[in-house]
Amino acid sequence: MGLFSSINVSATGLSSQRLRMDVISNNIANSTTTRNTNGDGPFRRDRVIMTPINLRTRWNSPVYPFGLRTGEGQGVKVMKIEKDMSPLRLVYDPSHPDSIKVGEKKGYVEFPNINIVTEMTDMISASRSYEANVQMINGSKAMFNKALEIGRA
Repeated sequence: MGLFSSINVSATGLSSQRLRMDVISNNIANSTTTRNTNGDGPFRRDRVIMTPINLRTRWNSPVYPFGLRTGEGQGVKVMKIEKDMSPLRLVYDPSHPDSIKVGEKKGYVEFPNINIVTEMTDMISASRSYEANVQMINGSKAMFNKALEIGRA
């Protein structure tokens, strides 16, 4: 794996983790939103689904007749952002404008299925993953600079 390959892998991680942090912050911002833009219910938690980028390329050369694989994974990509369909939180508040008016849940308000502790834990995880990718890029740059110094000597 070359210098630019390792930087490209880290760059995919940086962009994916940044998007993940954006989605988490949106979840936290909407943790008390009882009516979405369509007016058909409370906000639902978003989740980022990531998958490895699988590049199954083969490099053929006269030295290696069966070819060399360049590697299974060449980074990560966001496959999709999906809504979490877990049950909503019910809070009893008959004076709330969005409280349920009839039925067995009368007087309850459906709040988003967002747990702040879970969101903050995910935010810390995404932040640390982002920092690890930054360290990987810095390490690659340092190795490249050291190789240039050796070549100059």
